[in-house]
Amino acid sequence: MKSAAAAQASDGIDIHVVQPDGREKLIRASIGQSLLEMAQTHGIDGIVAECGGSMSCATCHVYIHDDDLARLPPPERMEDEMLDGVASERRTGSRLACQITLTAGLEGLRLTIPQDQY
Repeated sequence: MKSAAAAQASDGIDIHVVQPDGREKLIRASIGQSLLEMAQTHGIDGIVAECGGSMSCATCHVYIHDDDLARLPPPERMEDEMLDGVASERRTGSRLACQITLTAGLEGLRLTIPQDQY
């Protein structure tokens, strides 16, 4: 028999997605997929991912809420360089959704989609 924590982890995790206009949607996401894949699976508007997740366009830019930043590893050098070219303002919580893999430790993560991706 699985523990409650193991059962919850196997079912996925909850991610809070906030649109630029403030509308919020709670998504039940699969562990192991990227934030980009989660957005595509659930039809989330605003995460364009023109390159399909190959980290060559920066159109999957998201803002991770300050309270959640410590739960993520810092961006690697290439992601950091790509973030210099995003269409909306780069902030402390700016990340590329294609570079964040969902784990049980990200339960309840909050992100906001920027106003512009181009």
